[in-house]
Amino acid sequence: MHLHNIELHDFGAYRGKQSLDLRVQPGRPIILIGGLNGCGKTTLLDAIQLVLYGPRARCSGRGSRSYDSYLRESINRKANPTEGAEIALEFSVIVDGHERHYRVIRSWRLSGKQLKEHLNVLVGGQYDRILSEGWPDHVEDILPLEVASLFFFDGEKVESLADPERAAAVIESAVHSLLGVSTVEQLRTDLLALQRRQRLSNEDQAIIDQIRTQEAEHEAAQVDVADRTQTLGSTRSRCDRLQVRLNKVEKSFERAGGKLFERQKELEGDRAAIADRLTSQRHALRSLAQGPLPLLMLPQQLATLRNQAEREKEADDATRVVGVLEERDAWLLDQLPASVPAAARTALKRKLTTDRNKRENAVELKQSLDLPSDTLQQLSALNEALTRDATRARELLRESADTVDQLDDADRLLAGVPDKKLIKDLVEERSEAIDELAVAKAELRRGEELLAEARNRRDRIGADLERAQQKRVKTLIEIEELDRIVTYADKARDTLEKFGAALLRRHISRLEVAVLQSFKALMRKNGLIHDLRIDTDKFNLTLADSDGEAIDPGRLSAGERQLLAISLLWGLAKVAGNRLPSVIDTPLGRLDSRHRQHLVDRYFPNAGRQVLLLSTDEEIDENLLGRLKPSLAHTYTLVHDDTTFTTTVEAGYWWTAGVTHVA
Repeated sequence: MHLHNIELHDFGAYRGKQSLDLRVQPGRPIILIGGLNGCGKTTLLDAIQLVLYGPRARCSGRGSRSYDSYLRESINRKANPTEGAEIALEFSVIVDGHERHYRVIRSWRLSGKQLKEHLNVLVGGQYDRILSEGWPDHVEDILPLEVASLFFFDGEKVESLADPERAAAVIESAVHSLLGVSTVEQLRTDLLALQRRQRLSNEDQAIIDQIRTQEAEHEAAQVDVADRTQTLGSTRSRCDRLQVRLNKVEKSFERAGGKLFERQKELEGDRAAIADRLTSQRHALRSLAQGPLPLLMLPQQLATLRNQAEREKEADDATRVVGVLEERDAWLLDQLPASVPAAARTALKRKLTTDRNKRENAVELKQSLDLPSDTLQQLSALNEALTRDATRARELLRESADTVDQLDDADRLLAGVPDKKLIKDLVEERSEAIDELAVAKAELRRGEELLAEARNRRDRIGADLERAQQKRVKTLIEIEELDRIVTYADKARDTLEKFGAALLRRHISRLEVAVLQSFKALMRKNGLIHDLRIDTDKFNLTLADSDGEAIDPGRLSAGERQLLAISLLWGLAKVAGNRLPSVIDTPLGRLDSRHRQHLVDRYFPNAGRQVLLLSTDEEIDENLLGRLKPSLAHTYTLVHDDTTFTTTVEAGYWWTAGVTHVA
């Protein structure tokens, strides 16, 4: 960065338009600007920072005032507030090997009670609206504010750096912002931001969240199925054990007659029914015995009676027909035609005669029993009744015999029923085993139902999950890609962290050498400081003597601490490549003549490619001016009018007044 020109218009003590040519030449890097106290040297330093950084500028004249108040009070008291004030800074930077010219104009004025501020940026003489609107960001690319504070400094800044604790903060800030360590940190931060930006769209994220939720639910369902399967297995094992126990109890119960004991009432009921049936059967037999059935015991007598009755009936019938049979037989023979052979006629006559003789013999039978005429019918009825009763009696006897056998069986079963007192314990043990098994089986059935429900739920969630995954394959691929980016970003961040640590060590090492060389060049006591170290943790600066012993900064005089602070800034500029302009305001306070001479001879000409040196006539006096003269590009004097309280810029230094270019 190279400053070309600055114009101040009614800014602070500067009345009207005041312009300073800031361009330098190789070998003549110093712009010497002289001014007594209160003439505007610090205001000029503030103007450079204000035009570049606006509200963020660390202007020493602002104090605790608000930015609005600071701008209001920075308008020259003789100027018209409605016309306001303006600062214009021209400079150039090298971009991609080409020099780019900037003109930054910051102006402000009062409009009523309001303050209106404007910032215009011209690049190559052309107004650039985008840069004008985005200047706060763009200037950070050209000259970060933190870096500017190391190159635009005054005696107060130098004084603060003389404090070792405050110097540590400056060293840390400089190393990080000026030497590129912060860039590494920013890269790591950008990578972290990149990681955090690796987000899916809301819709995809919702689907992924849904898939992840379903995956969690599916995993939980899997666990639930496994748990229920295990629980069911335990329950089934318990059922098996209870069943084995029940089987043993059942065998003991059965051996002890438990089954008969359980059926006791049933058996007693069965026996009573059998006994009743036997009683009925026997009663029926007795009823049959009270009828004609006992006559079956007299079959011979009944046969004789039937025979006698049949014979008596034949005799009776013969008695009634014997008298007319001879006339009928003669009539029948007369009725035979003549054609009937005589032999046939004789044979028929013989048969009819035999029949009449048989009947006549029956008439001669003696009827000793005087049986009624319907005796044969009564005997037939009796025979049928006896046949029926005999059949029924045999059936009843057979049934009765079977019933007796059943009754015997029932009695045997009842005889096997154990005593209640003897089987009580087995009954209770069996009942308990049955109850426990029933409970366990109920649990088993419930467990099977719950397992089935869990499996169904798992399968349903699995199916939903599979459909969702198939539907969002693209999203899953994007997730893998994002995960890959995040993974590589993590690796890159780790690498950058290691690189940043190595870069920090390297810069600290270079800075230690540069600061030590600068300090030795400025110090009058060459052998006082032998070594200088800066730790990479707290950035504390430690001085050591020739024996390696640490030197307490309190042993240094105020001037030596000031030189140490300047050496620190000089060392930083060297390590940074002297590519930025330095603006040094009133740098020689508390220094003796020898140290001032060292600064003039060794520091200012080598502080950078462009050095704006703001001094009083006592700091850079005529003698020191002569020593600086070979390095001067321009000299100016800030002339203050105590009557108007305004400052104007005049070319030349006090002893070269009126000479624009003193070289």
